[in-house]
Amino acid sequence: MANNKKNVRVVELFAGVGGFRVGLERCAKDVFRTVWANQWEPGQKGQWAYKCYSERFGADAHCVNKDISTVIEQVPEHDLLVGGFPCQDYSVASTGAKGIEGKKGVLWWSINDIVRKRHPQFILLENVDRLLKSPTKQRGRDFGIILKCLYDEGYAVEWRVINAAEYGNIQRRRRTFIFAFKDTTKQFARIKKYMETEGEFEWLVRDGFFAESFPVKQEHHDKKKPTELDLDEYEDLVTVSDMFHATFYNSGVMYAGKIYSEELSPDYNGPQKLLGDIVLEEPVDDKYFISQDQIEKWEYMKGSKKIERTSKEGFTYQFSEGAIAFPDPLDRPARTMLTSEGTANRSSHVITDKLTGKYRRLTPEECERINGFDTGWTDTGTPERQRYFIMGNALVVPLIEKMGGKLLEIM
Repeated sequence: MANNKKNVRVVELFAGVGGFRVGLERCAKDVFRTVWANQWEPGQKGQWAYKCYSERFGADAHCVNKDISTVIEQVPEHDLLVGGFPCQDYSVASTGAKGIEGKKGVLWWSINDIVRKRHPQFILLENVDRLLKSPTKQRGRDFGIILKCLYDEGYAVEWRVINAAEYGNIQRRRRTFIFAFKDTTKQFARIKKYMETEGEFEWLVRDGFFAESFPVKQEHHDKKKPTELDLDEYEDLVTVSDMFHATFYNSGVMYAGKIYSEELSPDYNGPQKLLGDIVLEEPVDDKYFISQDQIEKWEYMKGSKKIERTSKEGFTYQFSEGAIAFPDPLDRPARTMLTSEGTANRSSHVITDKLTGKYRRLTPEECERINGFDTGWTDTGTPERQRYFIMGNALVVPLIEKMGGKLLEIM
């Protein structure tokens, strides 16, 4: 660390509008100091998330608006690397004189390059929950590659799939959080000693990074047997890419190359925020309301249906989908927001306006509140459609605030 835990240097990758930074600064703004950030939306002329980030953090933004793979040399020394990255094809191949290479454009390899260059003490990443199962034809390979990369660089890793609503937040959003810590940290010394006397299960349910902030039942799953593997059985990344397959559950730990994963159940008994808690109680612009002649269209989109379709190969099959509540109940958490939120789309929320009793879409401000941002966070000249898009890509800020508290404890 730069000096002590009162000065934690943070690098934020794929920063969006600053979800990680907002959460960490809410936890301890005087401790977590973002020294460099990167935000680049491929193919988008406006680069709206970057502009919002720069507007909100001003002269201290330190945000670079370029493809991360082209600016890795700019990344400074830091203590904590954070970022939310997409689930892509992480497979690798041997390329002769060049050694081992991943596919071009896959963002994990940029993260890996930064880790190998700077070796931050701590890494906190976010991804979709399907990361643990991808790809379909070789389940677990992609996450296995990530674990192998971090193991080779001297890290232990813990992960948890967290549904924000199961811990009191407004949105039912399931995301995989990956926490890695270097073999030079106090946390690594703790897990080393812990594994000599306790075990992986106890670490995950009692003393690991996620256990206190996101409590789980201290009992084994009655139907799903824990996965136990050893990365030392794989010669290199190419071997992992070609041969590795595993069932990863929603919680796990990798220490000294040994992988342990188990399905755990949330055990949260605190207050629960609901969709109705963030709905505006003031007049809303008419453009958000659904007219009477549009109701039938929305009911069809939201309803269950079976549709006969034909594949590219000419095979006929039946596509079916279940019903979605219409309107969305205000006495429950919101569903997962997607980037298409705000459009006439099956996945978009439709609520009953509190003042008029009429159906309407969510406003951008309400979407910000669902993710735990301040109201109006993206109101920085960003086009309204892009404000929805940005929130559909964002993480749930209060989760990061809790993780920040745990980081302060273990540093």
